[in-house]
Amino acid sequence: MLVAAAICPCPPVLVPEVAAGAAPELDAARAACADALGVLAAARPDLLVVVGPAEQPGRGPFPQGSRGTFRGFGAEVDVQLGGSPEAVGGRELPPSLAVGAWLLERTGWADAPIEGLGVGEPLEAERCVRAGREIAGRAARVAMLVMGDASACRTLKAPGYLDERAAPFDAEAARALGAADIEAIKALDAGLAYQLKAAGRAPWQVLAGAAEDADLAGALLYDDAPYGVCYLVATWS
Repeated sequence: MLVAAAICPCPPVLVPEVAAGAAPELDAARAACADALGVLAAARPDLLVVVGPAEQPGRGPFPQGSRGTFRGFGAEVDVQLGGSPEAVGGRELPPSLAVGAWLLERTGWADAPIEGLGVGEPLEAERCVRAGREIAGRAARVAMLVMGDASACRTLKAPGYLDERAAPFDAEAARALGAADIEAIKALDAGLAYQLKAAGRAPWQVLAGAAEDADLAGALLYDDAPYGVCYLVATWS
């Protein structure tokens, strides 16, 4: 059963070495993420599953010890998903899970086994919910670190340019995540999310499926749109 969740944004610029001179602009977001991960640790889970958006070939499950890197973003920073006697080979973590691994390393996570799941952005809501239910059944006490951004269309200089639908979409996502409103998250429009480049929609709906029988309360820790992209941090516990 799901006992806690942390929802965090997943831009590589969250890693200071990637952001370089602009790193201080996201200090508040990093601090909120650290607070959110503290909620996960306090829940003492038997299993932590990190879920984030991914393109092929980064979709599907990743075992503990999987590695990722930010070298493609100009920073010589490598990460590993959880501790392991010897890092496993195989596929490289997608950027969203690499950011999750970086957050966990930064906070010194060593509380439970960790697995990763890369979710395709177009995945239908029903399949996301089903995947979440399966995750919740993996252990007696399951925690989730859910990586994903809201819209990328809040300003003229945003990656998706300015779209007037972005602010209302983000406001509803922030409200639903902050309130742990499972039905509202399930109801987020996948087509609109795709148009607004809101990569968090599918991972959030995986969380909604995992939390169906958990009766968790939510808290919104951060809501801002630097660079025209909406980043949200929330906890469910």
